[in-house]
Amino acid sequence: MSQIRLFPRSNSFQEQIPLPSSKSESNRALIINALAGGDVSQLSNLAEARDTQTMIRLLADATIPIADVLDAGTTMRFLTAYYAVTGAQKQMTGTPRMCERPIGILVDALRSLGAQISYLKNEGYPPLQLNGFAYSGSRNLSIRGDVSSQFISAILMISPLLPEGICLQITGSLGSKPYIEMTLAQMRQFGIQAAVDWSKGLIDIQAQVYQSASFAVESDWSGASYWYSMVALSPFEDSSLELLGLKEDSLQGDSAIRDIMLPLGVKSTFTGRGYLLTKCEAVSELSWDFTDCPDLAQTICVVAAAKNITLHLTGLESLKVKETDRVLALQNELVKLGARLVEIEPNHLYTLSGSFEKEGACPEIETYDDHRMAMAFAPVGLVRELIIHEPGVVAKSYPSFWGHVDLLMKSSTI
Repeated sequence: MSQIRLFPRSNSFQEQIPLPSSKSESNRALIINALAGGDVSQLSNLAEARDTQTMIRLLADATIPIADVLDAGTTMRFLTAYYAVTGAQKQMTGTPRMCERPIGILVDALRSLGAQISYLKNEGYPPLQLNGFAYSGSRNLSIRGDVSSQFISAILMISPLLPEGICLQITGSLGSKPYIEMTLAQMRQFGIQAAVDWSKGLIDIQAQVYQSASFAVESDWSGASYWYSMVALSPFEDSSLELLGLKEDSLQGDSAIRDIMLPLGVKSTFTGRGYLLTKCEAVSELSWDFTDCPDLAQTICVVAAAKNITLHLTGLESLKVKETDRVLALQNELVKLGARLVEIEPNHLYTLSGSFEKEGACPEIETYDDHRMAMAFAPVGLVRELIIHEPGVVAKSYPSFWGHVDLLMKSSTI
Protein backbone atom coordinates (compact mmCIF):
# COMPACT_ATOMS: atom_id res chain seq x y z
CA MET A 1 0.00 0.00 0.00
CA SER A 2 1.23 3.49 -0.82
CA GLN A 3 -1.08 5.42 1.52
CA ILE A 4 -3.19 4.84 4.59
CA ARG A 5 -6.05 7.13 5.59
CA LEU A 6 -6.90 7.30 9.29
CA PHE A 7 -10.25 8.41 10.70
CA PRO A 8 -10.98 9.89 14.15
CA ARG A 9 -12.56 7.76 16.85
CA SER A 10 -15.87 8.88 18.39
CA ASN A 11 -15.55 7.10 21.74
CA SER A 12 -12.99 6.00 24.31
CA PHE A 13 -10.89 2.84 24.17
CA GLN A 14 -9.68 0.26 26.66
CA GLU A 15 -7.40 -2.22 24.91
CA GLN A 16 -4.37 -4.43 25.39
CA ILE A 17 -1.52 -4.03 22.91
CA PRO A 18 0.86 -7.02 22.38
CA LEU A 19 3.98 -4.99 21.70
CA PRO A 20 6.75 -6.19 19.36
CA SER A 21 10.03 -7.38 20.83
CA SER A 22 12.91 -4.97 21.29
CA LYS A 23 15.02 -4.61 18.17
CA SER A 24 17.86 -3.15 20.24
CA GLU A 25 18.00 -6.09 22.65
CA SER A 26 17.51 -8.63 19.85
CA ASN A 27 20.37 -7.34 17.72
CA ARG A 28 22.79 -7.25 20.65
CA ALA A 29 21.73 -10.73 21.78
CA LEU A 30 22.31 -12.13 18.29
CA ILE A 31 25.87 -10.76 18.06
CA ILE A 32 26.80 -11.80 21.62
CA ASN A 33 25.25 -15.25 21.12
CA ALA A 34 27.24 -15.70 17.90
CA LEU A 35 30.46 -14.64 19.65
CA ALA A 36 29.64 -17.16 22.40
CA GLY A 37 29.15 -19.93 19.84
CA GLY A 38 25.58 -20.36 20.98
CA ASP A 39 22.58 -21.59 19.01
CA VAL A 40 20.00 -19.01 18.00
CA SER A 41 17.34 -21.26 19.54
CA GLN A 42 18.63 -20.15 22.95
CA LEU A 43 17.30 -16.66 22.25
CA SER A 44 13.56 -16.26 22.79
CA ASN A 45 11.13 -13.53 21.73
CA LEU A 46 13.45 -12.16 19.03
CA ALA A 47 12.06 -9.16 17.17
CA GLU A 48 10.13 -9.62 13.93
CA ALA A 49 11.56 -6.30 12.76
CA ARG A 50 13.22 -6.37 9.34
CA ASP A 51 16.51 -5.17 10.88
CA THR A 52 16.62 -8.16 13.22
CA GLN A 53 15.54 -10.64 10.57
CA THR A 54 18.33 -9.30 8.34
CA MET A 55 20.81 -9.87 11.16
CA ILE A 56 19.56 -13.45 11.65
CA ARG A 57 19.84 -14.15 7.92
CA LEU A 58 23.39 -12.83 7.60
CA LEU A 59 24.67 -14.57 10.73
CA ALA A 60 23.15 -17.87 9.60
CA ASP A 61 25.29 -18.10 6.44
CA ALA A 62 28.94 -17.21 6.94
CA THR A 63 29.70 -18.00 3.30
CA ILE A 64 27.84 -15.00 1.86
CA PRO A 65 30.57 -12.83 0.23
CA ILE A 66 28.43 -9.67 0.23
CA ALA A 67 26.49 -8.76 3.40
CA ASP A 68 23.64 -6.51 2.30
CA VAL A 69 22.11 -5.00 5.46
CA LEU A 70 19.45 -3.09 3.49
CA ASP A 71 18.61 0.00 5.60
CA ALA A 72 19.60 -1.44 9.00
CA GLY A 73 22.13 0.87 10.65
CA THR A 74 22.54 -1.24 13.79
CA THR A 75 23.05 -4.36 11.67
CA MET A 76 25.68 -2.60 9.55
CA ARG A 77 27.67 -1.41 12.57
CA PHE A 78 27.44 -4.53 14.72
CA LEU A 79 28.20 -6.92 11.85
CA THR A 80 31.14 -4.82 10.64
CA ALA A 81 32.78 -5.26 14.06
CA TYR A 82 31.75 -8.93 14.27
CA TYR A 83 33.10 -9.81 10.83
CA ALA A 84 36.28 -7.83 11.50
CA VAL A 85 37.22 -9.59 14.75
CA THR A 86 36.36 -13.01 13.34
CA GLY A 87 38.64 -12.40 10.34
CA ALA A 88 35.93 -12.62 7.70
CA GLN A 89 36.53 -11.75 4.05
CA LYS A 90 33.34 -9.79 3.47
CA GLN A 91 31.85 -6.86 1.61
CA MET A 92 29.42 -4.72 3.62
CA THR A 93 26.76 -2.75 1.77
CA GLY A 94 23.16 -1.54 1.98
CA THR A 95 20.57 0.77 0.49
CA PRO A 96 21.61 4.10 -1.07
CA ARG A 97 20.64 5.88 2.18
CA MET A 98 22.61 3.34 4.22
CA CYS A 99 25.65 4.17 2.11
CA GLU A 100 25.20 7.85 3.03
CA ARG A 101 25.38 7.17 6.78
CA PRO A 102 28.89 7.73 8.19
CA ILE A 103 30.84 4.78 9.60
CA GLY A 104 34.36 6.22 9.62
CA ILE A 105 34.65 6.44 13.42
CA LEU A 106 33.96 2.72 13.78
CA VAL A 107 36.22 1.76 10.87
CA ASP A 108 39.10 3.83 12.28
CA ALA A 109 38.68 2.14 15.67
CA LEU A 110 38.63 -1.34 14.14
CA ARG A 111 41.66 -0.56 11.97
CA SER A 112 43.62 0.54 15.05
CA LEU A 113 42.87 -2.87 16.59
CA GLY A 114 44.08 -4.73 13.50
CA ALA A 115 41.13 -4.98 11.10
CA GLN A 116 41.89 -4.75 7.38
CA ILE A 117 39.07 -2.58 6.05
CA SER A 118 38.89 -0.46 2.89
CA TYR A 119 36.24 1.81 1.43
CA LEU A 120 34.86 0.80 -1.95
CA LYS A 121 33.42 4.21 -2.89
CA ASN A 122 33.42 7.23 -0.59
CA GLU A 123 35.87 7.60 2.28
CA GLY A 124 34.09 7.20 5.61
CA TYR A 125 30.96 5.53 4.21
CA PRO A 126 29.77 2.08 3.12
CA PRO A 127 30.21 -0.02 1.08
CA LEU A 128 33.21 -1.58 2.84
CA GLN A 129 35.59 -4.43 2.07
CA LEU A 130 36.81 -6.48 5.04
CA ASN A 131 39.97 -8.53 4.45
CA GLY A 132 40.75 -10.20 7.75
CA PHE A 133 42.23 -9.26 11.13
CA ALA A 134 45.80 -9.18 12.51
CA TYR A 135 45.94 -7.92 16.10
CA SER A 136 47.85 -4.64 16.36
CA GLY A 137 49.09 -5.32 19.90
CA SER A 138 47.42 -2.28 21.45
CA ARG A 139 44.45 -2.58 23.83
CA ASN A 140 44.03 1.15 24.37
CA LEU A 141 41.41 2.75 22.17
CA SER A 142 39.82 6.20 22.04
CA ILE A 143 36.46 6.89 20.41
CA ARG A 144 34.09 9.86 20.25
CA GLY A 145 30.89 9.52 22.25
CA ASP A 146 28.78 12.18 20.56
CA VAL A 147 28.10 10.57 17.16
CA SER A 148 26.60 7.11 17.64
CA SER A 149 26.49 4.88 20.71
CA GLN A 150 26.25 1.94 18.29
CA PHE A 151 29.92 2.42 17.36
CA ILE A 152 30.82 2.05 21.03
CA SER A 153 28.53 -0.94 21.56
CA ALA A 154 29.99 -2.66 18.49
CA ILE A 155 33.51 -2.29 19.90
CA LEU A 156 32.50 -3.39 23.40
CA MET A 157 30.87 -6.61 22.22
CA ILE A 158 33.98 -7.80 20.37
CA SER A 159 36.48 -6.66 23.02
CA PRO A 160 36.58 -9.92 25.08
CA LEU A 161 37.84 -11.81 21.99
CA LEU A 162 40.97 -9.69 21.61
CA PRO A 163 44.21 -11.08 23.12
CA GLU A 164 44.35 -8.33 25.78
CA GLY A 165 40.80 -7.06 25.68
CA ILE A 166 40.22 -3.32 25.33
CA CYS A 167 40.54 -0.24 27.51
CA LEU A 168 38.12 2.16 25.83
CA GLN A 169 38.34 5.91 26.39
CA ILE A 170 35.16 7.75 25.37
CA THR A 171 35.95 11.36 24.43
CA GLY A 172 33.64 14.35 24.42
CA SER A 173 30.02 14.23 25.45
CA LEU A 174 28.34 10.83 25.51
CA GLY A 175 25.00 10.40 23.75
CA SER A 176 22.53 7.53 24.22
CA LYS A 177 24.38 6.29 27.32
CA PRO A 178 21.51 3.89 28.26
CA TYR A 179 22.16 1.92 25.07
CA ILE A 180 25.79 1.38 26.10
CA GLU A 181 24.60 0.31 29.55
CA MET A 182 22.22 -2.11 27.83
CA THR A 183 25.13 -3.59 25.87
CA LEU A 184 27.20 -4.09 29.01
CA ALA A 185 24.24 -5.60 30.89
CA GLN A 186 23.59 -8.12 28.11
CA MET A 187 27.28 -8.99 27.96
CA ARG A 188 27.17 -9.71 31.71
CA GLN A 189 24.38 -12.19 31.13
CA PHE A 190 26.78 -14.07 28.84
CA GLY A 191 29.59 -14.06 31.40
CA ILE A 192 31.56 -10.90 30.54
CA GLN A 193 32.66 -8.47 33.25
CA ALA A 194 33.69 -4.87 32.65
CA ALA A 195 35.25 -2.15 34.81
CA VAL A 196 33.40 1.10 34.14
CA ASP A 197 34.21 4.63 35.30
CA TRP A 198 31.64 6.93 33.74
CA SER A 199 33.21 9.99 35.40
CA LYS A 200 36.35 9.43 33.31
CA GLY A 201 34.63 7.91 30.29
CA LEU A 202 36.57 4.66 30.71
CA ILE A 203 35.39 1.11 30.04
CA ASP A 204 37.96 -1.64 30.61
CA ILE A 205 37.18 -5.17 29.43
CA GLN A 206 39.83 -7.86 29.82
CA ALA A 207 40.17 -10.81 27.45
CA GLN A 208 37.46 -13.28 28.47
CA VAL A 209 35.35 -16.08 27.04
CA TYR A 210 31.64 -15.60 26.41
CA GLN A 211 29.49 -18.25 28.04
CA SER A 212 26.58 -19.60 26.02
CA ALA A 213 23.30 -18.66 27.74
CA SER A 214 19.56 -18.38 27.23
CA PHE A 215 18.18 -14.88 26.83
CA ALA A 216 14.59 -13.61 26.62
CA VAL A 217 14.08 -10.33 24.79
CA GLU A 218 11.80 -7.72 26.36
CA SER A 219 9.04 -5.92 24.46
CA ASP A 220 10.09 -2.73 22.71
CA TRP A 221 9.89 0.57 24.60
CA SER A 222 10.43 2.52 21.37
CA GLY A 223 7.34 0.82 19.97
CA ALA A 224 5.51 1.53 23.22
CA SER A 225 5.98 5.27 22.73
CA TYR A 226 3.38 5.44 19.94
CA TRP A 227 0.73 3.97 22.23
CA TYR A 228 1.58 6.53 24.87
CA SER A 229 0.79 9.07 22.15
CA MET A 230 -2.57 7.41 21.50
CA VAL A 231 -3.57 7.82 25.15
CA ALA A 232 -2.20 11.36 25.29
CA LEU A 233 -4.19 12.44 22.21
CA SER A 234 -7.46 10.65 22.95
CA PRO A 235 -10.10 13.29 23.75
CA PHE A 236 -11.88 10.86 26.13
CA GLU A 237 -10.73 10.87 29.76
CA ASP A 238 -11.48 7.17 30.34
CA SER A 239 -9.30 5.94 27.44
CA SER A 240 -6.60 3.51 28.55
CA LEU A 241 -4.18 0.96 27.13
CA GLU A 242 -2.25 -1.90 28.69
CA LEU A 243 1.07 -2.49 26.94
CA LEU A 244 2.14 -6.10 27.37
CA GLY A 245 5.63 -7.53 27.84
CA LEU A 246 7.38 -4.50 29.33
CA LYS A 247 9.62 -4.85 32.40
CA GLU A 248 9.68 -2.53 35.39
CA ASP A 249 13.52 -2.65 35.48
CA SER A 250 14.07 -2.34 31.73
CA LEU A 251 17.52 -2.13 30.13
CA GLN A 252 16.13 0.03 27.32
CA GLY A 253 16.87 3.75 27.26
CA ASP A 254 13.53 4.51 25.64
CA SER A 255 11.78 3.43 28.84
CA ALA A 256 12.31 7.15 29.58
CA ILE A 257 8.99 7.58 27.77
CA ARG A 258 7.31 6.93 31.14
CA ASP A 259 8.82 10.10 32.57
CA ILE A 260 8.50 12.24 29.45
CA MET A 261 4.83 11.42 28.91
CA LEU A 262 3.72 12.14 32.48
CA PRO A 263 3.75 15.95 31.98
CA LEU A 264 2.22 15.39 28.53
CA GLY A 265 -0.82 13.72 30.07
CA VAL A 266 -0.15 9.97 30.46
CA LYS A 267 0.30 8.10 33.75
CA SER A 268 2.10 4.70 33.74
CA THR A 269 1.25 1.94 36.22
CA PHE A 270 3.15 -1.37 36.25
CA THR A 271 0.72 -4.33 36.20
CA GLY A 272 3.10 -7.29 36.28
CA ARG A 273 2.26 -8.03 32.64
CA GLY A 274 3.38 -4.64 31.39
CA TYR A 275 2.18 -1.06 31.89
CA LEU A 276 -1.33 0.40 32.11
CA LEU A 277 -1.54 3.84 30.53
CA THR A 278 -4.23 6.26 31.73
CA LYS A 279 -4.85 9.93 31.15
CA CYS A 280 -3.84 12.72 33.52
CA GLU A 281 -3.51 16.48 33.36
CA ALA A 282 -0.93 17.87 30.91
CA VAL A 283 1.32 20.92 31.18
CA SER A 284 1.32 23.81 28.69
CA GLU A 285 5.11 23.97 28.24
CA LEU A 286 7.92 21.44 28.56
CA SER A 287 11.71 21.31 28.15
CA TRP A 288 13.48 17.98 27.57
CA ASP A 289 16.98 16.79 26.73
CA PHE A 290 16.82 13.83 24.30
CA THR A 291 20.55 13.03 24.41
CA ASP A 292 19.91 9.61 25.96
CA CYS A 293 16.73 8.81 24.01
CA PRO A 294 16.85 10.51 20.57
CA ASP A 295 14.46 8.00 18.98
CA LEU A 296 11.64 9.41 21.13
CA ALA A 297 11.95 12.96 19.79
CA GLN A 298 9.62 12.49 16.82
CA THR A 299 6.92 10.94 18.99
CA ILE A 300 7.08 13.75 21.54
CA CYS A 301 7.13 16.51 18.91
CA VAL A 302 3.92 15.22 17.33
CA VAL A 303 2.14 14.89 20.70
CA ALA A 304 3.18 18.39 21.71
CA ALA A 305 2.04 19.80 18.37
CA ALA A 306 -1.37 18.10 18.57
CA LYS A 307 -1.89 19.19 22.20
CA ASN A 308 -0.66 22.77 21.61
CA ILE A 309 2.14 22.31 24.14
CA THR A 310 5.21 24.50 23.69
CA LEU A 311 8.24 22.18 23.63
CA HIS A 312 11.92 23.05 24.04
CA LEU A 313 14.25 20.27 22.84
CA THR A 314 17.97 19.59 23.10
CA GLY A 315 20.00 16.47 22.34
CA LEU A 316 18.84 16.07 18.73
CA GLU A 317 22.30 16.07 17.14
CA SER A 318 22.25 12.41 16.09
CA LEU A 319 18.86 12.72 14.36
CA LYS A 320 20.40 14.23 11.26
CA VAL A 321 22.25 11.00 10.38
CA LYS A 322 19.44 8.50 11.00
CA GLU A 323 17.25 6.86 8.34
CA THR A 324 16.66 10.40 7.12
CA ASP A 325 17.51 13.86 8.45
CA ARG A 326 14.82 13.56 11.10
CA VAL A 327 15.06 17.19 12.20
CA LEU A 328 14.36 18.43 8.67
CA ALA A 329 11.62 15.82 8.17
CA LEU A 330 9.89 16.94 11.37
CA GLN A 331 10.16 20.57 10.37
CA ASN A 332 8.56 19.81 7.01
CA GLU A 333 5.69 17.70 8.33
CA LEU A 334 4.80 19.45 11.60
CA VAL A 335 3.87 22.53 9.59
CA LYS A 336 0.96 20.47 8.22
CA LEU A 337 -0.35 20.23 11.79
CA GLY A 338 -0.02 23.99 12.34
CA ALA A 339 3.25 23.75 14.30
CA ARG A 340 6.79 24.98 13.68
CA LEU A 341 10.02 23.41 14.92
CA VAL A 342 12.53 26.27 15.03
CA GLU A 343 16.27 26.01 15.57
CA ILE A 344 17.08 28.50 18.35
CA GLU A 345 20.75 27.61 18.90
CA PRO A 346 22.54 25.95 15.95
CA ASN A 347 22.39 22.15 16.21
CA HIS A 348 21.52 22.37 19.92
CA LEU A 349 18.25 24.01 21.02
CA TYR A 350 14.93 23.78 19.19
CA THR A 351 11.49 25.11 20.10
CA LEU A 352 8.19 23.74 18.86
CA SER A 353 5.01 25.81 19.03
CA GLY A 354 1.90 26.48 17.01
CA SER A 355 -1.84 26.06 16.88
CA PHE A 356 -3.24 22.64 16.01
CA GLU A 357 -6.45 22.61 13.95
CA LYS A 358 -8.83 19.63 13.88
CA GLU A 359 -10.67 20.93 10.83
CA GLY A 360 -9.59 21.82 7.31
CA ALA A 361 -7.89 19.96 4.50
CA CYS A 362 -6.69 16.46 5.38
CA PRO A 363 -2.93 16.60 6.09
CA GLU A 364 -0.79 14.22 4.03
CA ILE A 365 2.32 13.13 5.89
CA GLU A 366 5.46 12.07 4.02
CA THR A 367 7.54 9.40 5.74
CA TYR A 368 10.99 9.82 4.09
CA ASP A 369 11.69 6.05 4.17
CA ASP A 370 11.67 6.39 7.97
CA HIS A 371 9.58 4.00 10.07
CA ARG A 372 9.46 6.41 13.00
CA MET A 373 7.94 9.21 10.93
CA ALA A 374 4.99 6.99 10.02
CA MET A 375 4.39 5.74 13.56
CA ALA A 376 4.96 9.09 15.27
CA PHE A 377 2.29 10.83 13.18
CA ALA A 378 -0.27 8.00 13.18
CA PRO A 379 -1.82 8.87 16.60
CA VAL A 380 -2.99 12.21 15.19
CA GLY A 381 -5.58 10.15 13.30
CA LEU A 382 -7.48 9.80 16.59
CA VAL A 383 -8.42 13.48 16.53
CA ARG A 384 -8.48 14.40 12.84
CA GLU A 385 -8.50 12.68 9.47
CA LEU A 386 -4.97 12.05 8.27
CA ILE A 387 -3.17 10.44 5.31
CA ILE A 388 0.25 8.83 5.76
CA HIS A 389 2.29 8.03 2.66
CA GLU A 390 4.31 4.81 2.28
CA PRO A 391 3.06 3.30 5.54
CA GLY A 392 4.90 0.04 4.80
CA VAL A 393 8.10 1.58 6.17
CA VAL A 394 7.04 0.36 9.63
CA ALA A 395 8.29 -3.13 8.66
CA LYS A 396 11.78 -1.98 9.66
CA SER A 397 10.92 -2.16 13.38
CA TYR A 398 7.20 -2.90 13.94
CA PRO A 399 5.63 -4.98 11.12
CA SER A 400 2.33 -5.47 12.98
CA PHE A 401 1.86 -1.75 13.74
CA TRP A 402 -1.05 -1.02 11.41
CA GLY A 403 -2.86 -4.16 12.52
CA HIS A 404 -2.64 -2.91 16.10
CA VAL A 405 -3.76 0.58 15.05
CA ASP A 406 -6.96 -1.00 13.71
CA LEU A 407 -7.87 -1.75 17.33
CA LEU A 408 -8.22 1.98 18.01
CA MET A 409 -9.28 3.72 14.81
CA LYS A 410 -10.72 3.12 11.37
CA SER A 411 -8.42 3.16 8.40
CA SER A 412 -8.44 2.59 4.65
CA THR A 413 -5.52 1.78 2.40
CA ILE A 414 -4.93 3.26 -1.02
